[in-house]
Amino acid sequence: MKIIPIQNHSASEQPEFDRELIASLPASGPRYTSYPTADRFHDGFREAEYTHALSLRNMGALNKPLSLYIHIPFCNTICYYCGCNKIITKDKSRADAYIEYLEREMELLAPHLGGRHQLAQLHFGGGTPTFLSDDQLERVFAMIRKHFQLVPNGEYSIEIDPRKVSRETVLHLGRLGFNRMSVGIQDFDPKVQEAVNRIQSFEETKEVIDAAREAGFKSVSVDLIYGLPHQSIDSIKTTIDTVLSLDPDRLALYHYAHLPHIFKPQRRIDTNAVPGSEEKLDMLQYCVHTLTDRGYVFIGMDHFAKPDDELSVALKEGWLQRNFQGYSTYADCDLVAIGVSSIGKIGSTYAQNERDIEAYYAAIDEGRLPIMRGYQLNQDDLLRRNIIQDLMCRFALDFQIYENMFGIPFDRYFQTELQDLAKLADLGLVRLQPHGLTVTPKGRFLIRNIAMVFDYHLRHKETKAQYSQTV
Repeated sequence: MKIIPIQNHSASEQPEFDRELIASLPASGPRYTSYPTADRFHDGFREAEYTHALSLRNMGALNKPLSLYIHIPFCNTICYYCGCNKIITKDKSRADAYIEYLEREMELLAPHLGGRHQLAQLHFGGGTPTFLSDDQLERVFAMIRKHFQLVPNGEYSIEIDPRKVSRETVLHLGRLGFNRMSVGIQDFDPKVQEAVNRIQSFEETKEVIDAAREAGFKSVSVDLIYGLPHQSIDSIKTTIDTVLSLDPDRLALYHYAHLPHIFKPQRRIDTNAVPGSEEKLDMLQYCVHTLTDRGYVFIGMDHFAKPDDELSVALKEGWLQRNFQGYSTYADCDLVAIGVSSIGKIGSTYAQNERDIEAYYAAIDEGRLPIMRGYQLNQDDLLRRNIIQDLMCRFALDFQIYENMFGIPFDRYFQTELQDLAKLADLGLVRLQPHGLTVTPKGRFLIRNIAMVFDYHLRHKETKAQYSQTV
């Protein structure tokens, strides 16, 4: 469904960090990289439903650009804070076997894709994508080029662990076609690094970022985490100053969720060393003020970018998007996802591959696509997905757009939601008008709380999912 840009002046306003308000609202909720969220997927959606969605796309029912996501699950060492689906090994031969299965999965998919499409976006996620050697990366790219066409203005990104990447490898990534990079840092404080088992020097991080610029990468993003063990307001100040000396184009500032009962590696973290909620808010407040004072634009949730970065431009012009990899500059894409646990989106469906690698291999050995679960959106889901996308990316809603697109009287269809929004308006999170709303500068930090108002599944159906903190 076509995204219509909404003029929203609040997107250009400086965000307002209201500590008291943040502390008063529900502390956890979905990140809305999809709607409905992945905890709503079910095993009644398998290979047949996925290939049917692809066939509808091929018949011209959908006319969207195509994205490709490739999941590389391997890591050399374990970071104790991490909750990602990963396999810890130093054995590179395991990646050879995995790449063979990626190639076989792609061959199973090819008849359903209907030709060699241009790729608007490509993303390598993990795990650690640069666990792969240069030769292994060449092999994966040969597979990609066999089935897809890379284009000059495409958005081709990879997640980087600087501890395992040389300057030469970064230059090689540029030659392959990557033009955007996300660099994991988390924290530069030695005591914090030791507590989470991620020892990473400033020098090796700088070498990777310098090499990316030498290779012509269009954007370098860095990932930071606040709330890690032994972090303090003083240590985070030093880390932020050090990170800003690297002059990244984008920053992501994630909240550490300490859930050792869910993520086993976190059991190695001393719970007593994890900062309390007040100290975490101190850290976040300092980071937000420092980044905005240094000229970075608050994109949304936990993302910041330079004013001339594509994300900032997309936000200003009303074309910002959100997908499984976070914020994006491209119009809504269909996403083909390959590899263990990967999640794709075709039209009004989501599909997720097997999360266990042996189950993933077994499905491909049986000659079938390794879909373990998914979801077919109904008309109400599509309506709410559009609304939540606009809230997360444009911080505004024009009710008339949804009335025209979906043939509904907005005020009656969302009578309960509007009552909840009125309460948020009283708190200063939104400005309600008869035919729309805008999110206020203080509401932008709590955009997940606002979006949750329109989440039918969260409102009407229980879930066992453990969501991250909204701020």
